[in-house]
Amino acid sequence: MIIVIIGPTGVGKTKLSIELAKRLNAEIISGDSMQIYKSLDIATAKVTREEMDNVPHHLIDIANIEDVYTVYDYQRDCRRKIEEIQSRDKNVIIVGGTGLYIKAALYDYQFTEEKETYDFSNRSNAELLEEIKKNIPNTSVHINNRKRLERELTKIYNHSTNTNEGSNPLYSFIMIGLTLPRNELYTRIDKRVDMMVEHGLIEEARNLYNQNIQSKAINTGIGYKELYQYFDGKLTKEEAIELIKKNSRHYAKRQYTFFNNQFSINWFNVDINDFNKTIEEVYNFIMKED
Repeated sequence: MIIVIIGPTGVGKTKLSIELAKRLNAEIISGDSMQIYKSLDIATAKVTREEMDNVPHHLIDIANIEDVYTVYDYQRDCRRKIEEIQSRDKNVIIVGGTGLYIKAALYDYQFTEEKETYDFSNRSNAELLEEIKKNIPNTSVHINNRKRLERELTKIYNHSTNTNEGSNPLYSFIMIGLTLPRNELYTRIDKRVDMMVEHGLIEEARNLYNQNIQSKAINTGIGYKELYQYFDGKLTKEEAIELIKKNSRHYAKRQYTFFNNQFSINWFNVDINDFNKTIEEVYNFIMKED
């Protein structure tokens, strides 16, 4: 059995996935494009070892922060993990908010030139770096690291486009969506950001900033890109925190749009006062569907 748990940021997907995994003899695969990266912990709300509660988790902390990890990489890795978990006669739970990654893994989503190689011998290091910067403006790849330059540019060329957005599922799965009324969700998101700040978000981001890490993950990751502007003196700390909240709310709105346009979802309203009721409701539904 494959269960997919999706929903906007801050709605309780992680907690639900762990409780269901313990009941259903399942292992969890992250469906989050940012939790892939090492060192990005607080702003990504990455599940902690304590929260995992001995439930195996996969596709977390598998890429260096300077790497370009694409949707194609996730498709390949997620499908491999599904096979591995099922070979152990265990169920699979995919949980996350990155709809494109989840769809690419579960549907017949095809990419162009996946195995294409390129000849860069007639191009200088400076030219290669300039081309990379068109896709990753603040790349951390050094101009003198020829091998890394060629590898990063090849990866960008190979996996930047797709020819088939995928309409046919490759697996049988149950799609669960968690939701809240919009005003409750936005209030929850704002409080969540405040909690992240209390738990060391600014310090985590500053440590990366002090290492001069300027990768695609940093420049697209909500919570990091805003704080980098604060460190650069372009925003006050208060303005950066408010911008994180604003961008998080906008991201949640985009998530809903993608989910509803791309998936057939069994939506469940979250009981924020008694989350165990939500867990029971979802569990009972799955048992009826299986």
